[in-house]
Amino acid sequence: MNILTFDSDDKLNEAGAGIITGVVQTNKRAVLGLATGGTPVGLYKHVVSDFKRGMFSFKNVTTFNLDEYIGLPDDHPESYRSYMRQHLFDHIDIPLTQAHIPNGNAPEPKAECARYDEMIEDAGQIDLQLLGLGHNGHIGFNEPAHALIRGTHVVDLAEETRQANARFFDSIDQVPSQAITMGVGTILKAKMILLVVKGADKADIVQRALQGPITTDCPASLLQTHPHLVVLLDRAAAEKLA
Repeated sequence: MNILTFDSDDKLNEAGAGIITGVVQTNKRAVLGLATGGTPVGLYKHVVSDFKRGMFSFKNVTTFNLDEYIGLPDDHPESYRSYMRQHLFDHIDIPLTQAHIPNGNAPEPKAECARYDEMIEDAGQIDLQLLGLGHNGHIGFNEPAHALIRGTHVVDLAEETRQANARFFDSIDQVPSQAITMGVGTILKAKMILLVVKGADKADIVQRALQGPITTDCPASLLQTHPHLVVLLDRAAAEKLA
């Protein structure tokens, strides 16, 4: 585990973007696992900036997003498909046929989960998986549970997760109650995992995830078992680490 702490948000974002772009520069056919939410926005901004300077191309890159809400139209401003286009895909040269996001409107969600797992398997091992960290320790939308599901699956979102995401909607009533998420098993199979966490409100869960016992009650704690985990924190998020 390699933990790096930054004094400025911009330096953290620059470092995270540098790791992502380094993978693409090294391997033009890289397979990237991508995340959404407030945390990666600055990273993606730096990636786009570097791309526009002609530093690399995404033409042969394949991406798989961690998750998608169930029931939101694809063009809904808070769908993760809209998010990815707004913050990354519309600003780089990746063919959208190579940018994969679970279909939250599939008529048979379980079949969609199986299809998604098959696509990931066919693409080969994910070279870099980007992650954020939920207040309750979730990664992707893998919520705390007695047992965690290995592959892509439908999940009932915890009330704490819905409350945290309500800031992106007009009211919590508009936040979907279910999502499709990549499973923890798939996440842990990535060659490299990049965990990015910001803010004092995440300090407790950062300590639990990185230094606490490995338990499904804190799904992110399973990242301690990964052989190549890089963690980028701001000072506030790192405050309670020993």
